Amino acid sequence: MTSQAHKIGSLLFCPDCGTLLDLPRGDEPSVKCDQCGREEPSSSYDNIEIVTRSNPDALPSALRQKRKTQTKAHSGESALLKVTERCPSCGHDEAYSKEMQLRSVDEGSTILYTCVSCGHGWRVNN
Repeated sequence: MTSQAHKIGSLLFCPDCGTLLDLPRGDEPSVKCDQCGREEPSSSYDNIEIVTRSNPDALPSALRQKRKTQTKAHSGESALLKVTERCPSCGHDEAYSKEMQLRSVDEGSTILYTCVSCGHGWRVNN
C-alpha cells in the first residue's frame, strides 16, 4: 500500500523524502517530487483550506488603511463605509468612515471615523 503526502496546514510534503510538493498545474493528474521523482496524485490537494493572516502592526500606516475590511452602509444621503478600526474612546473594533479632501490638493486626504458603538468621532490624515 502506498502512503499519501503528509499534510501540514495547506502544505503537502513527499512521504518518501519529505520535500515540499508544488501545486498541480492545470489539469495535471499528478505532481512529481523534484527531489526523489515520486508522483503524488493531484487529488491529494482536494479540500485543503488556505487561510492567511497578517499582524496589523506589520504593515506601514498607509498600507494598513487599505487592508481594512470594508462594508457599505447606506444611511440618508451619503453612503458610509463600515471598517475595522479601533475606537480610541471605547475600544470597539468597528467604525463608520468617510474620506474627504480637507487639505490642499498636493496633500493626502483625511479619513473621518465615527464609532459604531459609542458614536465617538476622530480623524486620521493620510
